[in-house]
Amino acid sequence: MLHEEVIGDAGRGVLADPARLLSVRRIMGGPHPDEAFDRLAMLVNKLVDAPMGAVCLVDAERQHLVGQVGVPEPLATSREMPLTHSFSQHVVVAGELLSIPDARADPRTRDNPSIQEIGAVAYVGAPITGPDGQIVGTLCAIDQEPRAWTPSEITLISELAEVCSSEVCLRISRAAADEARAAAESAHQQLEVLAELTESLAATMDVEEAMRRLGSVVTARLADWCVVTIADEPRGSAYVSAAHRLPERAADMARLGELGVQSRADLRAMVKAVRRTRSLRTPDGAADLQSRLHDTELAEITARAGFGASLLVPITSPVRRETLGAVLLVKHPERSAFTAAEERTAAEIGRRAGLAVENSRLYREQRHMAEVLQRSLLTELPSIEGIGLHARYVPAQDGAAVGGDWYDAFAQPDGSVMVAVGDVAGHDIEAAATMGQMRNLVRGNAYGRNEEPGDLLSALDQALHGLHVPGAATAVLARVSRSWAGWAVCFASAGHPPPLVLLPDGTVQAWWVPPEPLLGLPPKEPRSTSRRFVPAGSTLVLYTDGLVENRQRLFDDGVATISEVLRANATSTPDELCERLLAAAPPGNDDIALLLVNLT
Repeated sequence: MLHEEVIGDAGRGVLADPARLLSVRRIMGGPHPDEAFDRLAMLVNKLVDAPMGAVCLVDAERQHLVGQVGVPEPLATSREMPLTHSFSQHVVVAGELLSIPDARADPRTRDNPSIQEIGAVAYVGAPITGPDGQIVGTLCAIDQEPRAWTPSEITLISELAEVCSSEVCLRISRAAADEARAAAESAHQQLEVLAELTESLAATMDVEEAMRRLGSVVTARLADWCVVTIADEPRGSAYVSAAHRLPERAADMARLGELGVQSRADLRAMVKAVRRTRSLRTPDGAADLQSRLHDTELAEITARAGFGASLLVPITSPVRRETLGAVLLVKHPERSAFTAAEERTAAEIGRRAGLAVENSRLYREQRHMAEVLQRSLLTELPSIEGIGLHARYVPAQDGAAVGGDWYDAFAQPDGSVMVAVGDVAGHDIEAAATMGQMRNLVRGNAYGRNEEPGDLLSALDQALHGLHVPGAATAVLARVSRSWAGWAVCFASAGHPPPLVLLPDGTVQAWWVPPEPLLGLPPKEPRSTSRRFVPAGSTLVLYTDGLVENRQRLFDDGVATISEVLRANATSTPDELCERLLAAAPPGNDDIALLLVNLT
């Protein structure tokens, strides 16, 4: 009854259309995994970070999951469900993309059993069409939390649905007639090229690396050599990359890329041409595009590479609808001209390259904002007699991992000095904002108080909960004060890496203590304080875990590594020591905060 009320008679008529059902039957291969469709579902899962991705075919009675990733059992094995459980039926009936931030609040889906059975809350699905324009199903992403799908995510899913539609049309054509076999094989090759390109570009946020990957895919599949040009007009700069099918032409291609940046007139002419025409097919490439090159060396390199049939296609932004650059694809003079299918593939490559450039631009902007916020919240270290303070903050080397690490130091009225290093869980702007709150709470909670660091961290836990500060953090808080033997260091650790001490004789101590809960996770017992005495001339080293571990290096091994760096550089200046410690850090997706406290 629910299905009839939501869809209505007209909708049931669409679902039962004989021509559409014939297309669905021709595509289906049974309840077994389908590598091509599973791969597209996995791309949705990876690129929009959705827990579930699926390629759904809808007939008059059931929805078939011909491709899926993340769907729970038993649906992952049976690969079908009744229409009462289907969100995609609404896309088929309406004939357009459907985006639902919260299915529980949408009258079309709020009673759908999939909400309870598989946790389907947020949904976006784009139509998959057959050769005659019938909508046979959807390519969809599903989240288990409410989610406002962004324009970029919707654009990406729509474009992947077009690729999926190509595969659907290919299968229908193969089943319908033997005479369509050649065209179907060409379409399948196009799917492979575009899927490979999409997966390759999605693995990096660096524009130059993305261009190199694009060149590798294009020269392996479509052209003998290619030139990729991205004009970054707001910055007044440009990126040019060239690639050739033959490895012995690598030096020429590297030089071509350098000359492409230097020969701005040739570069601007190429981009202006593609902006004017939106696409430029030049079967007689040597007589057309090559004649536009004014740089002699550039012309010589292109002649050696073999300038035959060529295509110049725009790299377009799917969000701003602007031309960001161009891809020049060139075949050797002995090879045939580009086919219509190759032209379509090249045009699609330009669109996908534009998506990669836009993602990179947004990533740079977000990373820059996070890093600026992070650095603005870090402490300017005070000048304290008898104590030298030296700190470094290094953002993550890859990914968007900027945000949660901090260091701090301040003098107490009684003459002691408080030092701290912490790491908020998460790596984004929210983590940086939470870090700022925690750092200020540490200062406000500790300043002017004589309690032990363990008691101060216990009080800080209460403040974090009482003020509803989000997130959790590791931290080490230490009070440094003079003693009869040199210096006394009292410290407490909330799940943080152990402090290290470089003694005047060059030996290194790691102050391991029993682990205690992170800040923001109230301990069942009061936090403890440890006390150590060190002679003058010692250096206390506090740091976050980015200095010692990543996925390839175990935590204990990392602590041992930097301990050895300290021993090997015992006579170095504090600034030199900071740089050598950072140089020994493992590459990874975590930022680093480092604080050296030199006790003279």
